[in-house]
Amino acid sequence: VQLQASGGGLVQAGGSRRLSCSASGRAFINYTVAWFRQAPGKAREFVSAVKYGLGTKYYGDVAKGRFTISRDNDKKIVYLQMNSLETEDTAVYFCAAASLLHDDYYDTDQYYNFWGQGTQVTVSS
Repeated sequence: VQLQASGGGLVQAGGSRRLSCSASGRAFINYTVAWFRQAPGKAREFVSAVKYGLGTKYYGDVAKGRFTISRDNDKKIVYLQMNSLETEDTAVYFCAAASLLHDDYYDTDQYYNFWGQGTQVTVSS
């Protein structure tokens, strides 16, 4: 599967942004899709994931209460709605996919074998 992330840009603190991860390829419904982010000088961190099949959603601490992940299997798109953005959310956001990923590994980047190119989100104060 090939992934393309989009929707990044400049937003003021307190604002919102919706990221999209568009996929091409077969059997998209069989893939867990996640968002990770990486800020300058920091390690990549888990943001959110939506499981294959029924679409169970998972959130990292950075996302809880502010971000919402969703997927449209017909359109092969996963969205990340980000609200109440803070300057600390400034990062490159990557979407990633893994086929039939075990529940224990949804937040671990090494288990995702397909990655999009990343989209920059900059939150200004």
